[in-house]
Amino acid sequence: MKSFLFLLASLIISISTFAQDIEGQWNGVLKVQGIQLRLVFNIEKSDSGYKSTMDSPDQAAFGIPVNSTTFQDGTLKITISNARIEYEGTLDEDQIIIGVFTQAGQPFPLNLTKGEISREESKRPQEPTKPYPYISEDLTFENSIDGITLAGTVTLPKTGSNFPAVILISGSGPQNRDEELMGHKPFLVLSDYLTRNGIAVLRYDDRGTGKSTGEHGQATSADFANDAEAAFAYLKTREEIDPTKIGLAGHSEGGIIAPKVAVANKEVAFLILMAGTGIPGDELLLLQQRMLGKASGMTENQLLENDIISKKAFDLVKNSASLERDLFDLMSETFRNIPKNQIPNGMTEADFVNAQVNQMTSPWMQYFIQYDPAPTLEKVTCPVLAINGSKDLQVAPKENLEAIKSALERGGNNQVTTVEIPELNHLFQESTTGMPSEYASIEQTFSPIAMEEIVQWINEHIK
Repeated sequence: MKSFLFLLASLIISISTFAQDIEGQWNGVLKVQGIQLRLVFNIEKSDSGYKSTMDSPDQAAFGIPVNSTTFQDGTLKITISNARIEYEGTLDEDQIIIGVFTQAGQPFPLNLTKGEISREESKRPQEPTKPYPYISEDLTFENSIDGITLAGTVTLPKTGSNFPAVILISGSGPQNRDEELMGHKPFLVLSDYLTRNGIAVLRYDDRGTGKSTGEHGQATSADFANDAEAAFAYLKTREEIDPTKIGLAGHSEGGIIAPKVAVANKEVAFLILMAGTGIPGDELLLLQQRMLGKASGMTENQLLENDIISKKAFDLVKNSASLERDLFDLMSETFRNIPKNQIPNGMTEADFVNAQVNQMTSPWMQYFIQYDPAPTLEKVTCPVLAINGSKDLQVAPKENLEAIKSALERGGNNQVTTVEIPELNHLFQESTTGMPSEYASIEQTFSPIAMEEIVQWINEHIK
């Protein structure tokens, strides 16, 4: 009889919990590769049951329509069809919904509570805090060629004058002036280190990002070179700066952009190429794909299959007269050959094909695939430091450092220094695997060894 009473009591508690009101704001933090996004589901009762909207405050997105909301037997289910989002969670006795957020077939744990919650603060010990021991000034300058305004920050030593200066140029994708990604701010940390060592720094938001105007999505490396040249022209007007000692430091794609500016403007005093590229874009992407695939455990047969498909796609970008149609046919065939158990849940052929075609036909990707940095590097006459990390899986260190050095020397430039720093990844962090999935979990933002290498080289080459 005791066991029956225990079961009955449990059932009553369970029914009571499930009957509780699900209405209101339910808050959670979605964690994806170290990035934290607050999500809010706003649930109301309706004539047919429940209705809701979703907010993503960290992306400034509010009132996102939800297609269906159900709450039955303690289980909450939410669907946002056009974003391919599903959420399913169970309300426990502590009034926490324990669940899973799924987008495009990729599941992520997401628990929801009624109380407002904050993102966990990542440990970033290298990030400087105010007050800085130097001058930091926010500013804007004009790219008159493209009619856009760029916003940035210049940092200057507090004492002295005629400072040498560096303009920081970010890698691919929309980046703010700190080159913020994966919870890190590499350009903030680097600019702090350089300025503490007597070197002025200008860093700026990419066009269409942060406080800069313009459109990022339709721009290519050539357009970004116009932005960097505008930054150079602006810095020459600053009376605190020695106009004969202004250099450019480009990271990743920035290492393509910086030489373009130096060739167009012989007043550029020096270049620092941080994980810059020296081989053609299609070769770089193939090598990147292979290195990342191998590191993630793909078999040799899988790597070869990826190589074959990518080579076909790159060849179409370089040679096809009907690119969109030919890519559509190639990607349709590719999708149909993917084993069914390897297709992410919910992904259709149209989803896959459209995503691939849109990426490959974007102005940036077409330009990058066809661009060979060697002819430009051959025309660079100023001193160049090219550095890379030995564990960089995005820009292969040996192949690119050798190609950069060879191109510069072919052009008669004998002021070339190349350095491969052990254990560093693409972001110049001391790393274990070099995989991008590791970036966010590493506390270090920028290796002091790499930063000291840059400072010493500038001091030795800019008299």
